[in-house]
Amino acid sequence: MVTRKSRREIDQMRRAGRVVAEVLALVESELKPGVSTGELDRLAERHIRSSGAIPSFMGYLGGGRYGRGPHAFPASTCISIDDEVVHGIPGDREIKSGQLVSVDVGAIVDGWHGDGARSFVVGDVSPEVRDLVDSTRLAMMAGIGAAIAGHRIGDISAAVEDVAAPHHYGVVKQFVGHGIGTEMHQDPQVPNYRTGSKGMQLQAGMCLAIEPMFTLGNGDVAVLADGWTVVTSDGALAAHFEHTIAVTENGPEILTTV
Repeated sequence: MVTRKSRREIDQMRRAGRVVAEVLALVESELKPGVSTGELDRLAERHIRSSGAIPSFMGYLGGGRYGRGPHAFPASTCISIDDEVVHGIPGDREIKSGQLVSVDVGAIVDGWHGDGARSFVVGDVSPEVRDLVDSTRLAMMAGIGAAIAGHRIGDISAAVEDVAAPHHYGVVKQFVGHGIGTEMHQDPQVPNYRTGSKGMQLQAGMCLAIEPMFTLGNGDVAVLADGWTVVTSDGALAAHFEHTIAVTENGPEILTTV
């Protein structure tokens, strides 16, 4: 069920969003060759918890469920490198110069979620890779710009896809944006491509996570044996950006910002 939040509830979500934004800025400041993805994750977790928040991803089983065991996500962040699109598990891998690194962060404050992601380049990369990263960020902002009360979900989808099309980027279709609030993933789904349906009408008080994922290939993906890491099927590089936003009478408000 799609829920509409009050101004007070949106402000509570903004607190969680601020923690997410702070973590992404902190990770960016420490992202350099030689640092391991596990070190970055531990840094992120310390900041989340010291801010009075809880990591949204730790122990996540999918479908809004949490628990322990081999199927639970074991970290506080998702860190995905090069052809990994989303849900990369932090560990012993060291970052190298020339890599494209995508970091996804979730935080819970007083039961309310914030969710955000950014892609970074480390050292020198080709103009093609920089353009992919820049275009994915611009697509996210275009989608946010279309999140206006009275518009429809399909308007967001079209705005995102229209950034990818001129560059012939692959648009990942198996993973999409989503509603967010007292759960990390809520209705409605927010595709990054035209589906042939206009989708539901946007109303003030709806909160969404808008998150385009573009690749330099065909956009097809597969999940690795760890059950989480999503990679491009053709080995192409991928970029991912995400903001949590609120639809308001005065236009979209980004909640995952400092």
